[in-house]
Amino acid sequence: MDFPTLESAKVSPLASALFDIDGVVEVYLGADFLTVTKDPSVEWQHLKPAVLGTVADYLAAGIPVVDQGAAADSADTPDDYEGETKEIVEQIIDLIETRVRPAVAQDGGDIVFHRFVPGDGIVFLSMRGACSGCPSSTMTLKSGIENLLKHYVPEVTAVEAVG
Repeated sequence: MDFPTLESAKVSPLASALFDIDGVVEVYLGADFLTVTKDPSVEWQHLKPAVLGTVADYLAAGIPVVDQGAAADSADTPDDYEGETKEIVEQIIDLIETRVRPAVAQDGGDIVFHRFVPGDGIVFLSMRGACSGCPSSTMTLKSGIENLLKHYVPEVTAVEAVG
């Protein structure tokens, strides 16, 4: 879940607490990682202890990271498709999970599959976390991910970013 503002973080006690730290401007909660974006005027050496302390407190207390019933990203799953298209979507998601997501996670980001348009062969993805504001994210989508998907899944003709 992406929290670009304090207002958007109301469904996550952890994200809200992180926004209480001076210098935190965005929070992204991945499936197994957390990305905190800081104000450029603040040094990490001053911010890091407060961020780590807040996360440690939440983990120790067992407080839910996100309120129950909070909506995650709206994205299709293979079950939203039938027949050959379902198999194509399963291949696309598998490639994203095994080859793309680990690479973007190293940079504090994540990638989310949204949908596949079978007739056109277009895959819609979004970059999240630190990758969402990265100037090279469009190049990553078009050059890297699009080429990878086209190579392994011939039915894919293009990759487009979802805002």
